[in-house]
Amino acid sequence: MPGLLRGVARTAVVAGTATAVSNRVSRRQGRRWAAQEQAPYDRDAQYPPEPAPTPAAPAAPGGTDRIAALKDLAELKTQGVLTEAEFEAEKARILAS
Repeated sequence: MPGLLRGVARTAVVAGTATAVSNRVSRRQGRRWAAQEQAPYDRDAQYPPEPAPTPAAPAAPGGTDRIAALKDLAELKTQGVLTEAEFEAEKARILAS
């Protein structure tokens, strides 16, 4: 049973992180498109600052869950899904929980 729970928890962390990143990328791209529509010929237009990231659901307490979450987070960074700043923010959040 603990192995099953660990697998479910790992899947939840990966899915939650992927969803948060996907939503963040969608919002960022939408803002860029909106800025391009407002000033299509102004190549030096500044984009509005990104809103603060919304905190994801806290990971379940326990050292092994945090280690698994950090490994999953590192995989997402290696795959190029997360930027260095996003990786550091999520890592700090996981370590603080």
